[in-house]
Amino acid sequence: DVQLVESGGGSVQAGGDLKLSCTTSGATWDRSMAWFRQAPGKEREGVAAIDSDGRIDYADSVKGRFTISKDDAKNTLYLQMNSLRPEDTAMYYCAADKLWLGLSRNYAYWGQGTQVTVS
Repeated sequence: DVQLVESGGGSVQAGGDLKLSCTTSGATWDRSMAWFRQAPGKEREGVAAIDSDGRIDYADSVKGRFTISKDDAKNTLYLQMNSLRPEDTAMYYCAADKLWLGLSRNYAYWGQGTQVTVS
């Protein structure tokens, strides 16, 4: 019942910045919205999550560099990524669920992903 579409990925040099966007439907009734990433040969991992009350969780590896936010009026989730590192290279996905899941991987709704490459 919820659709999510990511955009904003690209290729940047180490130390550069990118801002990802995820347009959603039904985002206002979802408890959790989150960003995940997956590199080849690795499992999908949580990057940042935000709930309807403003609770935010970040992976330790991105604290101080990434900022998650949302605009409910536009049904859009954002991830501002600063000081990017090669280890941040991955396909980035947005996700949503009616429950608070934080950075766990059991979200019900997923976007198709947008590629981020840092060299």
